[in-house]
Formats: sequence, C-alpha cells, structure tokens
Amino acid sequence: MGGFLSELGKKLAERWLSLLVLPGALYLAVAATAHTLGHTHPFDLPHLTQQITTWANHPATSTAGGQVVLLAATLAAAAAAGLAAQALGSLTEWLCLAADWHTWPLPLRQFASRQTTRRRGRWTRAARIWHHRREQDARTRAQGQRADPAARHAAERAMTRIAPEEPSRPTWSGDRLNAVAVRLERDHHLDLTTLWPHVWLILPEETRTQITFARQNLTRATTLTAWALLYLPLTAWWWPAALITTTLTLTGWARTRTATETYALLLEATARLHTRDLADRLGLNPTGRPTTLTPETGDSLGLNLSGPFTPETGDALTHHLTPTPPPPPTG
Repeated sequence: MGGFLSELGKKLAERWLSLLVLPGALYLAVAATAHTLGHTHPFDLPHLTQQITTWANHPATSTAGGQVVLLAATLAAAAAAGLAAQALGSLTEWLCLAADWHTWPLPLRQFASRQTTRRRGRWTRAARIWHHRREQDARTRAQGQRADPAARHAAERAMTRIAPEEPSRPTWSGDRLNAVAVRLERDHHLDLTTLWPHVWLILPEETRTQITFARQNLTRATTLTAWALLYLPLTAWWWPAALITTTLTLTGWARTRTATETYALLLEATARLHTRDLADRLGLNPTGRPTTLTPETGDSLGLNLSGPFTPETGDALTHHLTPTPPPPPTG
C-alpha cells in the first residue's frame, strides 16, 4: 500500500509540475522580461542580464531563508498562473464546443445565433454543389463511363471545411462533435447522449484509454489557446509578446481542430462497433436470435451473425435505455 501511495504521489507531482508549474514559470519569465525591457529596447539582452544580476545580488536573496522564500513564492506564482490557464481553458473549451449555446447570456447567444445562421447558409450552398457533383458522376457511371472524382472530392472538402453535417452550432468543433450524434440518429435511430454511458461501461480497457487520451488532447489544445489569452496583456509592456500570442493562438486553433476530429472519430467508431454488444447484453438482439454458441460447452463465442444493426433495434435500445419520466404530482 505504501508503494502504491508513493507511486501515486510521484505521478501527481509530475502532472503538477508539467501542467502547472513549468508553463507558469515560463509565463513569469516572459512577464519579467517584458517588464524589464519594454518597447524601447525589446531585445536588449545585456540590460536584461544586468537586471537579473541585480536581483540575484539583492540582500533579501543572499541568505538561505530568503532563497527558500523566493523559490516558494515563484512556485506558488507559477502554479497560480497555471491554474488560471486551466480555468480559462475550460471557458475556451465551453465556447469552442458550444453545446449549450441556446442558454448563453443574451449578447453571446445573439452572436452565436448569427454565426450559426451564417455558417448554415454557407454549408447549404456547398452541400448543393457536392450533391450536384455526385449526381453528375452517378449519371456518368450509369452510361458506362468512368467519372473523374476530383471535382466531387473537392466539393466534399469545401463542404466539410464548414461542417460535416448541417450546422447547428456556431463553431466547427461544436458541429464536428454534434455530427456524431446526428449520424447515429439518422443511420441507427440511436440517441448518443442516452447510449454513451452504457456503452462506456462495456468497453475494453484499451478502447477506454484511447478515448480518454483523445479527450485529454482536446483539453490541452484549448488550454494552449488560454495561454495565448494570458500572454496578450503582456503586449502592453513588450511588443514581442504579440508574436508569442499569435503563435500560441494559431497552434491552439490547429490542435483543437485536430483533437476534435480525432475524438469525434473515436466516439462514432466506438458507438457503431459496440452498440450491438450492448443490445445483446440487454437481450435486444437485432433479429431476436441468440449469439453463436460453442457446441461443446454452450458458451457464447461473442459472435452475432444475425444480420446488420437495424433502425428498429436502435429505437428499441434507445427506448429501453431512456429513463421513464416522473409521474404527475398528486393532489
């Protein structure tokens, strides 16, 4: 037990150091540089070195006690900056995914509504072009000729750059995650919100680890954007901080889109692969036939050869997993 607690404490210390202290210490170093150099001489390294030497020779830091206090204060300030970035990252993620934008405060809600309407109009025009290209290629193949897919693929990319399905949220990342629920409902009549907690409980450990890692990557990406927001005020002292802010913003934006795409793919693939297992466990086999059994022992092989997962089974599974509403109040 002692070894387990020791290892747990070591891992927690490593995470505290890597997620909070080190990024926070870098932020403090840049802030000190910005305050020391200013706009006039933004790259005056000799002046920065001289100032650091002056701080190091200060009487308060010449004693062991002063050095301990300085180190503790630096670690605390770095951790505080890291915690601020984590909190701001949660807010950034909330805005980026925009799952509940209909409940946002009025100014934000109005902006999100206009943004969603604008994106829906762009997507509709792109989707019409894509469907037109598909119909043209289908007619060409029906005539026995080979259709060049380049134009169709280009039209599809133009559409998915806006959203993979008809936009219902103000951001691409929000629509990318929502597309998983839209597709499962359209193809299998499954409610992802109702289905997912039950699917999660029957997933293999390796699959859970991959999904958790993908979700953590999304959180880290939005936190990187939050760090860009923290660096932004430093531009009032030191204009090179604007370069850091821009770099972090672009990197965070790209990583957020990549992490969202990966997370959405894993969610959809997992739901499609394991929903049949959940239906079998609940006795909702797609055609009502049991899974294949071994002739010697009668144990299940875990194979369901009864046919594809039908929308009717999806309706039955969603109905089975949906809690019943509370009864009307008496009196």
